[in-house]
Amino acid sequence: MSAFSVMAPELSSPSLAAPWLTLVGIGEDGRAGLSPAQRRAIDGAELVVGGRRHLDLAAPFSGEPLAWPRPLGDAFPQILARRGRPVCVLASGDPFNHGIGSVLGQKVAPQEMMCLPGPSAFSLAAARLAWALQDCLSLSLHGRALNRIVPHLTPRARILALSWDGATPARLAALLAERGFGASHLTVLEAMGGPRERVRATTAEAFALADVDPLNLIAVEVVAAPQARVVALTPGLDDSWFAHDGQITKSEVRALTLCALRPLPGERLWDIGSGSGSIAVEWCIRHPANTAVAVELRGDRAARIRGNAERFGAEGLSVVRGTAPEVLQGLPPPDAVFIGGGLTAAGVFEAAFAALPKGGRLVANVVTLEGEARLADLFRAHGGEMSRLSLARLDPVGSFHGWRPAMPVTQWRVVKP
Repeated sequence: MSAFSVMAPELSSPSLAAPWLTLVGIGEDGRAGLSPAQRRAIDGAELVVGGRRHLDLAAPFSGEPLAWPRPLGDAFPQILARRGRPVCVLASGDPFNHGIGSVLGQKVAPQEMMCLPGPSAFSLAAARLAWALQDCLSLSLHGRALNRIVPHLTPRARILALSWDGATPARLAALLAERGFGASHLTVLEAMGGPRERVRATTAEAFALADVDPLNLIAVEVVAAPQARVVALTPGLDDSWFAHDGQITKSEVRALTLCALRPLPGERLWDIGSGSGSIAVEWCIRHPANTAVAVELRGDRAARIRGNAERFGAEGLSVVRGTAPEVLQGLPPPDAVFIGGGLTAAGVFEAAFAALPKGGRLVANVVTLEGEARLADLFRAHGGEMSRLSLARLDPVGSFHGWRPAMPVTQWRVVKP
C-alpha cells in the first residue's frame, strides 16, 4: 500500500449518518478565540477529549473531561463507546494539519464527524512574518527525526517547522551550522495567539536564545555557504557524501539507475544488495512519502546504510540484514526493485519479480561476465531493455591528466506485465 492510500474507517456505522463527533481547533487564546459554533460543540458535548492544556483552555464546560492517556489509543474505546451521542475532541489549530483528525478519520466515517478548525500554527506563523504560505514548506519535527529537514535545505527556501520541544530550535540551529547553512535566518515563534506569545529572530550560527517555550514553531530562511551540501532536484549526489567501502553505485550510474526506476510519490523500493544504500537513500529523498527497504548481508555495510540514511534525512529507509531470497519473505511489497548485488544467486530475481505488482519496475546492474550471462537469460525470458553504461573520469597522470575508465555496467530494465 502506498503512503497515499486511504484506509477505510475501522468501525464506521452506515446507520449513523448524523455527525456525533466534533473536532474543534482551539488556540492559545482559549474560549475567547472560539467561534459560536465551536463553543456550542464544546458546551453541548457529553464527553470532551483533549490534552490537559486544551481542556484548561476550553473550560468551563459541563461535559465529562478526558485527557489523552498514554498510549493515545487507550482513549479510542471510550470515544467510540459514545457513538451516536455528542462527543467533542479538542486539538491545536487545524486537527487535520499534523493533528489528531487523520487518526480519528481511520476509526469514524466522515459522515459521522464534523471538524471546526482554527488557524494552524503554520497559518499563524505566516501571518506574523508576512510570508505567502503557499510558497513555504511546512513540516513537523514533533516526534520526528530532526534530519528529515535536510533534503529541503536549498538556497532561499522558506521552511516552517513545528518543534518537538523547547530544545528543538537550538538543535536545529546546530544542524544548520554544521552543514554549511549557518547564515540561515531563524525566527522562533512561541505560544502564538495567546498571552505568552513571543517572536525572536537570530541566525543559526549565532543562536543563543534561552528559555524557549515548548510550544513553538521555527521559521527558517535558508542561506547556503558555497561548501554546503545542497540536495539537488536531480539524482546522482556526489559519491563523497556517502560513507562507503567502495561498494557504491557511482553517481553518474546512480542517476541513470534512478531514472530507470522512475520513483513516484508514495512508492516503496526494494534495494537488494544495497552496499552503501545510495540508491535507497536517493529514492527516499526524491519525495517525503517514498520508502525503501535496503537488503544487505554484511553488518558493517548495514550500519553504513543507516548512517547514510540519517545523514540525508531519508527517514523512510529501513535496513534488513540477511541473504536474499530468504530474507525477502514477509517484507512489505515493493512498487519497484533494484538489484545491485546477488543477481546470480538462485531465486533472487524470481522472488523479487513475484513480489512486484502489475506495472512494477525492476532494474538490475551487473559488472561481471557471469552477471551479464544471467541478464541475457532474463532478457530472453522477460523482454525489457538493456544498456551498457561506460564511464571514465579524469585522473592525474604525473603532471598531466588522462581518462581512467571504470568497469562498464550492464543494466537491464523490465516492467512486470
